[in-house]
Parts: sequence; C-alpha cells; structure tokens
Amino acid sequence: MDRDDNAVDDEKFMDMALAKAREAQGHNDVPVGCVVVLGGEVLGIGENRREIDGDPTAHAEIVALRDAVSNRPGWRLDGATIYVTLEPCVMCAGALLNARVERLVIGAMDEKAGAVGSRYNVLSDPRLLHEVELTYDVRVAESRKLLSSFFEVRRS
Repeated sequence: MDRDDNAVDDEKFMDMALAKAREAQGHNDVPVGCVVVLGGEVLGIGENRREIDGDPTAHAEIVALRDAVSNRPGWRLDGATIYVTLEPCVMCAGALLNARVERLVIGAMDEKAGAVGSRYNVLSDPRLLHEVELTYDVRVAESRKLLSSFFEVRRS
C-alpha cells in the first residue's frame, strides 16, 4: 500500500473514530474515539466510557482493544493500525505496546497527559520490546474542536 492509499484509509477510519468520540460526548465522557483495523477490516471500536461505566480504565483505546481481541483468537494485534482522536495516555500507550500493534494514527495531541510525543514517547522508546509506527495530526481540527467544545460546556 502506498502513502496515498494510507492517507485515504487514515481519513476514513479517523472519521469512524470521530463518530465514536461524539458518542462519548453524548454520555458525558471526554469525547475520544478509537478504531482498530487489520487488513482494511475493522476489528474493534470504542469510545471513552469512564463516566457511564464507572471504570477508570474505560478509555477509548482500551475499549477498542478489548472489542478487537474478542473477535479473534489470541491477544496479539500484529499488523494492526489503531486510529484514535486524542494522543494516548501512559496506560493506553502501554496497552498498545503490549498488544503489539504496528501503527498508531492520532488526531489531536494531548499536551497535559500524552504519552506518544507530548509528555512521553512510550511507543518510540528503543529500550522497550516493541516500537510502533506513528502518524500525527489526521483530522486534527475536528478532534480539537470536539474536545474544546466539550470542556467549554463543562467549565461554564
């Protein structure tokens, strides 16, 4: 697959992640969505569910990873691409690393808690067992807008 094909797929799958982020916003969770893709097929999808589930680990990435592995044998996601609307935190970056994903596509960066370039570089640390290919700023304006409007309402 060449770079142009990747860009088209990146837009398409990030659009799905944005739709899930809007669902999270609908149940008063921070609007973050995530999609797990392998070979062009969606294996898992999730949105932040901490508030609705009362679970501190129910981040979009964790929800999507759990969905993805429930649809296949084993826990490894070798060759998978993850699309997420907000840069993963340390917990989620660790989960992506442990799942052995191949590539991560990020919408907006998280300057406060991001672990994939903003605060930390968990997925690019050569001291760890696995490294993940990173693509940044796909549909960044939409991702930022969802987040900023969510927090504006919460502050007022």
